[in-house]
Amino acid sequence: MTETTGLHPDAFAFYAELEQNQNREWWLANKRRYDENVKAPVERLVDALGGEFGPLKIFRPYKDVRFSADKRPYKDHLGLVSADAGAAAGAMAFYLQLSQHGLMLAGGLYQPERAQLARFREIVDDNRLVGDLEATLDEVGEHGFAIMTEDALTTAPRGYRADHPKIALLRLKRLAIAVEHAPADWMTGPDLVDRVRAGWRTVRVWNDWLVENLPRPVEASR
Repeated sequence: MTETTGLHPDAFAFYAELEQNQNREWWLANKRRYDENVKAPVERLVDALGGEFGPLKIFRPYKDVRFSADKRPYKDHLGLVSADAGAAAGAMAFYLQLSQHGLMLAGGLYQPERAQLARFREIVDDNRLVGDLEATLDEVGEHGFAIMTEDALTTAPRGYRADHPKIALLRLKRLAIAVEHAPADWMTGPDLVDRVRAGWRTVRVWNDWLVENLPRPVEASR
């Protein structure tokens, strides 16, 4: 495998095995495998895509378990994010996640600030504005992306009716979109860069809508 190709085929197996071996001994015995077969190919992806999508950051493989009920010490995936978004809540992101289950491409606002979420709900509630939002979601949906419903409210947010016609959008707490791909041949070949680039260009359509319609994050306004 040359340095211009995609992910190493072992990357998916690595995370499948890590799930069953969440201990320091296994990690140390397989650390070189992680560096060479998981991280290094993603670093080459960073080099190929950073010019278009800004600085990109690979998250550390170690979990912060201090405030988590899940005490497993190692993440079950590798995460790659645009550096600015990784530093502050409320910033638009391009995101990639590699795990035993394949690749997830995502972006948008995973942790919107309160003012951003409030404005989003105002748009959803405004018949003059919601059409453009829905058209944007339809556009990215044509490429397989869907709004993330993780942690969505189970009831209507304060100030909105439970029978609101757009209640599913009003309940959202994540303003991010994602598409998941099971392990496939293109991930380990030269098509990887083009496929990720195309996916993130779709994410940019969503990010552009967010930038045009929501308040800037506080950190970016300082």
